[in-house]
Amino acid sequence: MTLPRFYPVLDSADWIARVLPLGVRLVQLRAKDRPEGDLRDQIARARDLCRKHGAILVVNDHWRLAIDLGCDFVHLGQEDLDGADLPAIRAAGLRMGISTHDEAELDRALDCRPDYVALGPVWPTILKQMKWHSQGVEKLTRWKARIGDLPLCAIGGLTPDRARMAIAAGADVVAAVTDITLNPDPDARVREWLDIA
Repeated sequence: MTLPRFYPVLDSADWIARVLPLGVRLVQLRAKDRPEGDLRDQIARARDLCRKHGAILVVNDHWRLAIDLGCDFVHLGQEDLDGADLPAIRAAGLRMGISTHDEAELDRALDCRPDYVALGPVWPTILKQMKWHSQGVEKLTRWKARIGDLPLCAIGGLTPDRARMAIAAGADVVAAVTDITLNPDPDARVREWLDIA
């Protein structure tokens, strides 16, 4: 499976509506701490926007809503795997990405037959408090050797310059969160990311 290289992770359909016209073709909706009705609306709007622009929407965590709303892709963290109904996800035809941080988590992820594996944080991140220290680009090389043709996504503390390093180390996909949303000119930053992709 081939995925677009640049993978912004955004917290609202408004952000997705902003970046898709710039040429983004793979995007994750990572909407946290919202009431279910709002979540449903956000996911449905993001789904429709992505279909209109020929882009892939990945729904973070909310696999039940992704199934209900006819989405195509979910992303699950290790904690999310504990309560996820993987047969239901597969029966609904959803593709799946899984976060990993160490060898045991990678083994678990591979047992789930994901459509991509994410490794992070590759560099220190301000997105959330994590028990994991930065993984470093060398670990990307090791992960890629383990997973072969399965797409490897680098996430955590990436900038366009760091993304080039991650790609050189073996990442197929490079994800960005705060490098876009906290940038004083997010549109220009997205274009910079697309130039390396």
